[in-house]
Amino acid sequence: MLNHAPPDEGRDRIVEHKYRRPFILVTSLFFAWAFAASLNDVLIRQFQKALSVSRAESSFIQLAFYVGYFCAAIPAGLLIRRAGYKPAIILGLSLYAAGAFLFYPAASVQRFGWFLAALYIIAFGLAFLETAANPYVSILGKPRTASARLNLAQSFYGLGAIFGPIIGGMFIFSGIEHSAAELGAMKPAQLSAYHASESAAVQLPYLIIGLGITLLAVVVAYTPFPKLAMEDTSTARGESTLRSMLGVLEVRTLRWAVVAQFFYVGAQVTVWSFFIDFSKALLPALPERWTAFMLSGSLALLMLGRFSGAFIQAKVRPDRMLACYGAVNVSLCLLAAAGTGWLAVASLWMTSFFMSIMFPTIFALGVRGLGERTELGASFLIMSIIGGAIIPPLTGVLSERMGGIHLAMVIPAACFLVCTLFALILPRIASRENHV
Repeated sequence: MLNHAPPDEGRDRIVEHKYRRPFILVTSLFFAWAFAASLNDVLIRQFQKALSVSRAESSFIQLAFYVGYFCAAIPAGLLIRRAGYKPAIILGLSLYAAGAFLFYPAASVQRFGWFLAALYIIAFGLAFLETAANPYVSILGKPRTASARLNLAQSFYGLGAIFGPIIGGMFIFSGIEHSAAELGAMKPAQLSAYHASESAAVQLPYLIIGLGITLLAVVVAYTPFPKLAMEDTSTARGESTLRSMLGVLEVRTLRWAVVAQFFYVGAQVTVWSFFIDFSKALLPALPERWTAFMLSGSLALLMLGRFSGAFIQAKVRPDRMLACYGAVNVSLCLLAAAGTGWLAVASLWMTSFFMSIMFPTIFALGVRGLGERTELGASFLIMSIIGGAIIPPLTGVLSERMGGIHLAMVIPAACFLVCTLFALILPRIASRENHV
């Protein structure tokens, strides 16, 4: 019976048969970069133990990571326009693997700076993957199913974010926790052995990650990627990209979206980065492995919120939903800052559900109506995630000066407030631009 089906049957399939293999490979990239980013939240706690760095110093993990993203955004976009999506993906995977392999010598010498360099290289590669994967998935097939394809692919981001803390909790955290008094009572040789053991805990996991990403790069290299219409005009568009890039910022909605995205990513990274420290500070008897598993549960809420948010936005205006979710997160962060025990931890834990729709909604509202300049606007929105490099260190410094990580949660509360204000003023800004 299949042989007698009309030739146009199945034209609205999310993924057509000829695109299925490259779609699966590109979708796996969403899992890969989410997994790497979520492992940073485990590393922040681990390096405080293994390298005796302070909370403020450990937050430089996110600084190195998101500066790498920021620096790679424009080069990645230019490479895609000149050479196409597949070379950008292969280069991104190669850099990802190289950074993962560098963890082995960094752990051997126990140098924090070496770890930061490795994370910077990983992030530089991830920026190439993210800049290539999102638009490629959207144009890999019929335009009418582009949104469905992208949502399907992005669901694997949530899966990677869930597994990162679980793997970190099982294979990086040793379960050995010493108080400051116990560490102070150790002899130099004992303390050195303890630090060496904790540093070495990251070697095998990142070695396996590097090998896995290398294998994925080889598979991508030998997999035929269909030539897409948008790639045929990439060179011509690339010639005017640098001249046009600043001009797109004349659009006020995009400028405000860049600001909102900066503060959103800063809040997201801050909450996830310090969740383990926050939980340990308010619930000292809670084992650190359990806090890592709790973080995975919180990230599962992100995936749940993303799926449910897609259905809700079919009936509710995106800006109104963004304002509502932003206001809820402001309240939750303030409750975490003022509360104690399980109430404070649960409040911070719940924020992930209301973060779920914020990044894609701000992104979509920012590029809406840009037409041929959509890719240029998207580049600035990708660069705006530098907020993840700036806000967490500020939070770490403030937590030490205020005498507690829980009080520093007023910073992500302020960031979510900016996102809420963006959603509230967006209709007025858009109305003025339409009149112009």
